[in-house]
Amino acid sequence: MIDLQSLLATRRRPRLLVRAARLGARDYRREVHLPRVLGYGHLPAPAPALLRLLEIEQDHDDRRRAQDAGYSLSRHLDTLIALVGEAALLESQRRQDDEDNRVDIT
Repeated sequence: MIDLQSLLATRRRPRLLVRAARLGARDYRREVHLPRVLGYGHLPAPAPALLRLLEIEQDHDDRRRAQDAGYSLSRHLDTLIALVGEAALLESQRRQDDEDNRVDIT
């Protein structure tokens, strides 16, 4: 299984871009923001969505580094906001699953 948290931690992006994404993620609403990045239709579960977002974000970053004329800062930022939001959702679900699986011995 792919460790998504490790994969996210290895990403190196400009601080301002990451900071803006974290601020934007505070208002992240999956049903509104995710379709803008992934396309409209059925929303995938957080883990598959996160994998797809990682691919899209890598493409944006490659374009940014190559100074490609087709690079869009706003699309890159939208993708990073969704990435941070989905990662938080996945972490929240993991914690909830841990609590649900915890056995009360008292």
